[in-house]
Amino acid sequence: MSEGGDPRDRREHLRAPIELKVEYKKLNTFFADYTKNICKGGTFIKTKKPLDVGTEFVFKLLVPKLEEPLALRGEVRWVVREGEPPPPGVDPDQEPGMGIRFIYASDDERQAIEEIVEKLMIDSLGQLVYSKLMGKDRVTGK
Repeated sequence: MSEGGDPRDRREHLRAPIELKVEYKKLNTFFADYTKNICKGGTFIKTKKPLDVGTEFVFKLLVPKLEEPLALRGEVRWVVREGEPPPPGVDPDQEPGMGIRFIYASDDERQAIEEIVEKLMIDSLGQLVYSKLMGKDRVTGK
């Protein structure tokens, strides 16, 4: 992924609209916000108090079909602050929040998280639409 330029051009994966509760901590304050979309590479968290670009942090996604929240490590790649114009290449109507890139500790962790995200995307888009957008002809029966 290249630095600078249009953030939309840097996306490697299809994004699916999905709202999941996200919990994270900044200093000694806990936050509970919501995702707007998700893909295998990251997510967008709607918040009026985004973290600074470059911040690495651990957050928990509350996924309805999982018994425990999904703990993920991420890096803030771009932010939209309330009352300020969004960064170049970001939709001018974008809600305040932060674009997050997932950070994985291992290939096994990456694969496990990508499988969960794929299931979330299928639930959000539907199997047929997801398969067509991803260029896949298979049906996931996991």
